[in-house]
Amino acid sequence: MNRTIPVTEAQAKRLRRYNALMGLLHAGQGIVILLLANGFVLPVTSTFMEGPPGTESALRHLFDVRIALGVAAFVFISAAAHWLVAGPFYGWYVANLREQRNYARWVEYSVSASVMIVLIAMLTGISEIAALIGLFAANAAMILFGLAMEHYEQPGRPNWLMFWFGCLFGAVPWLAVGIYVWSPGLAAEPPAFVYGIFVSLFIFFNCFALNMWLQYRRIGPWRNYLFGESVYISLSLTAKSALAWQVFASTLV
Repeated sequence: MNRTIPVTEAQAKRLRRYNALMGLLHAGQGIVILLLANGFVLPVTSTFMEGPPGTESALRHLFDVRIALGVAAFVFISAAAHWLVAGPFYGWYVANLREQRNYARWVEYSVSASVMIVLIAMLTGISEIAALIGLFAANAAMILFGLAMEHYEQPGRPNWLMFWFGCLFGAVPWLAVGIYVWSPGLAAEPPAFVYGIFVSLFIFFNCFALNMWLQYRRIGPWRNYLFGESVYISLSLTAKSALAWQVFASTLV
């Protein structure tokens, strides 16, 4: 069955303007945060073997991450992606939309959203470098399953295997972070802003999966692939803004 859909010149130009505006809003937030933020840092650590397996290993401090730079990184990555599809890759972007695909979206999310997950993890107390790499990779795998779903499947008649694989991988970082937020066996609790970040971003991340589900089930306005595309763009700005300003208000002022 042919998966090509019509994308009028007016629709394409509207999305082009929308992407250009979103790029501006993302970049503007990043610049403001860098200008106003303090030098708050969090450590990245590791333990290395100092004898046979099973012997005690000393915790070692590897380096610090300036959190303002981490926040700026994910909004600047999004800004660059929006400007690329509104500019030099506009023709490629529209051609993919006609095939009900947007590879640029998934590539950008695989990096920017994974940086977001690492920052959330660090704010909850996860500092071990192997854990942070694993959380980044699990989140990136979730998003790349979304890319594979869009490449191989068609809205209205999909095989959901890759969607559920993506959900499985996507649950891993939230499970790990949730354990640190819960802090079993400890009397102390994380500060309130950590709960706020965990709950709000967990909801936002799941809204992306819901948008894809509605798009592939072709429910209501999601029967039009371009409507789902617009929702993705709006969700990206909202989720990244929510994390950026929660982190700024709680640690960077």
